[in-house]
Amino acid sequence: MDSIGLKELRQHASDYVKRAEAGESMLITVSGRASAVLGPAVRKQWNTYAEVSEVFAAPADPTLADDLADRNDEIRDPWQA
Repeated sequence: MDSIGLKELRQHASDYVKRAEAGESMLITVSGRASAVLGPAVRKQWNTYAEVSEVFAAPADPTLADDLADRNDEIRDPWQA
């Protein structure tokens, strides 16, 4: 990863932003100390159902039926005295 001083970044900002947009990451330094990283923005990516379907393929909780049977179905207002 290239290291760039803040003064250099200010003088050639558009060039460095173009490089970052192209996928390159650069370390920005201030007074010789690492301060930030300039790199490509992470774009949101949509996944198809086929790509995430294994999340839903897990077996159901075997104790779910018991837990639901033990529920107290009384609905009450928690703010009412």
